[in-house]
Amino acid sequence: MSAPDSAAGAPRSARGERTRAALVAGAREVFERDGYLDARIVDISKAAGVASGSFYTYFEGKEEIFAAVAAQVREEMLHPHLRERTGITDTRAMIDASNREYLRAYRENARLMGLFEQVAQVDPAFRAVRLDRGNAFAQRNAGLIRQLQERGEADPSLDPLVTALALSNMVSRMAYVVYVLEQRIPFERLVTTLNQIWANGLQLREPGGHTPPSS
Repeated sequence: MSAPDSAAGAPRSARGERTRAALVAGAREVFERDGYLDARIVDISKAAGVASGSFYTYFEGKEEIFAAVAAQVREEMLHPHLRERTGITDTRAMIDASNREYLRAYRENARLMGLFEQVAQVDPAFRAVRLDRGNAFAQRNAGLIRQLQERGEADPSLDPLVTALALSNMVSRMAYVVYVLEQRIPFERLVTTLNQIWANGLQLREPGGHTPPSS
């Protein structure tokens, strides 16, 4: 016999996993449609196709399921294992592929991304979670920058973590301006400009420390 699903926690049975996933999908739909303040648990349950009472088996309230939706979207936007998936080894091509995946995912989730910004301003717990996830992403990029520095491909005087935070936040803020605030910038112009700022900021060089010729 399967262990019972823990109250307001991760489900332990396959059925529980399916129900929780349905609730998160339903919440995503309702938050996108109604916003955070107007979203109701009864509507989330209806969208998920489950009884309203079942909601509390998996989540304590709207705040917790909103955080689950945010975590799901964040994972989708982290473009995990990009090098392994694409086979790309060139640094500039990797920056381009990474920025393209992020901007496309942001554009597809623009309504939710705008909500995340709003809720982070009024909910300290949600803000802390977003900050932690942003720092984890920056730590990963900082590791990549250190590798470039060790190979003589990036300015060795740069602080890897501060640089990663600056460049990553530049991309995310521009995505917010373009896809949430609706500043009109064509996708190709946006991504190529951001790529160039990344390259200029890192002072990217060819392996061995040679600056590549201007394109």
